Amino acid sequence: MQYEITAPSRLNCTINLPSSKSMSNRALVIHAFSGGDKLPDNLSDCDDTEVIVRALRDMPYTIDIKAAGTAMRFLTAYLAVTDSGEHVITGTERMKHRPIGTLVDALRRLGADIEYTSEEGFPPLRIRGHQLDGGWIEVPGNISSQYISALLIAAPSMRNGMQLQLSGDVISKPYIELTLCTMRDFGAEVEWTGPSSIEVKPHPYHTTPYFIENDWSAASYWYEMLSLADNESEVRLTGLTDGSRQGDSMVRYLFSVLGVRTTFDSTEKGVPTTVTLRRHHITLPRLEYSFISQPDLAQTFVLTCVLKGIPFHFEGLSTLRIKETDRIEALKNELLKIGFVVHSNAANDLIWTGERCQPDVHPVIHTYEDHRMAMAFAPAAHLFPGLRIDNPSVVTKSYPRYWDDLRLAGYQIEER
Repeated sequence: MQYEITAPSRLNCTINLPSSKSMSNRALVIHAFSGGDKLPDNLSDCDDTEVIVRALRDMPYTIDIKAAGTAMRFLTAYLAVTDSGEHVITGTERMKHRPIGTLVDALRRLGADIEYTSEEGFPPLRIRGHQLDGGWIEVPGNISSQYISALLIAAPSMRNGMQLQLSGDVISKPYIELTLCTMRDFGAEVEWTGPSSIEVKPHPYHTTPYFIENDWSAASYWYEMLSLADNESEVRLTGLTDGSRQGDSMVRYLFSVLGVRTTFDSTEKGVPTTVTLRRHHITLPRLEYSFISQPDLAQTFVLTCVLKGIPFHFEGLSTLRIKETDRIEALKNELLKIGFVVHSNAANDLIWTGERCQPDVHPVIHTYEDHRMAMAFAPAAHLFPGLRIDNPSVVTKSYPRYWDDLRLAGYQIEER
């Protein structure tokens, strides 16, 4: 199935954003460790969160997390350190080719009983859970933050807690900070003891009421849309907070240099409010930025910059190779269809000098089973009326109402 999209020239809408997938998934697993009865409020309704809810509720022998990378990492650690018996955790074909060896090796060094049922270093995994002793462990700091967060979330249940040393450069640090803050909210005793070392005390979580903020990652696509609409456009986004713990809240500052002004109805810290986005005049000749702390924003900014004619050099993108797809190659391939030639280098930077090519007459964007490919490319309909998105249902992974919200905003979406 394909969606053919025609964009309105002007936006004037209020969008109730989905709740944060990142916060939901962390809070769910920590809530399970606490033994609480009442789930966190305002949980995400996306696919990735739903698989965690079902797994923790039903605890079947075979746990299929489908394409949910966070679920694979967090549940692997959860199953390894709890007395929940034996389980096999698996997922889609793509998931079976996403590496998990670093996390498994770390858990094994802490005493976990985990074996690969197929290819070494990749799911599926057979896990026989039991309480671990914990203690000191070192892992690379430049791995996916989900591995690090999985270890941290499990650490309070270990007999001796955990002293985690991160070697080398530490990437995606805001996601680690989000994990630590959520752990503390549930009573964990955890702190940075150095620039790259974290200590988690063997202090169990306690139950607590918990509310999930709406999602700044989802907001990024509306920033992109507004930056491409006419100057009188306005978009209002509900449920966001000033001073949010979400690393992707950085989007408001990054888009300020791309011509989008952000206004909060309330600036009371930690209180969800409505954010209003408006255009303002700015001329930016080139953008250089490292996405090492916000890799999930990379696709949004690549699309925004090429569509606005702003050359760029983006760094800190190495983890994009192991996401739902190889996002670096996927971006390069699909941008050719709409006439933009983006290059990568050995460091996995993405670079656009302004080079163009002949676009397809009727471009169809392949999404590679990646929700962010679909959502980042859809706003390109502002420049390419009738743009088609293949397999549009992939958005259910993080933003199930995405296409409904676009229709609410005035986009014409036809099924082809």
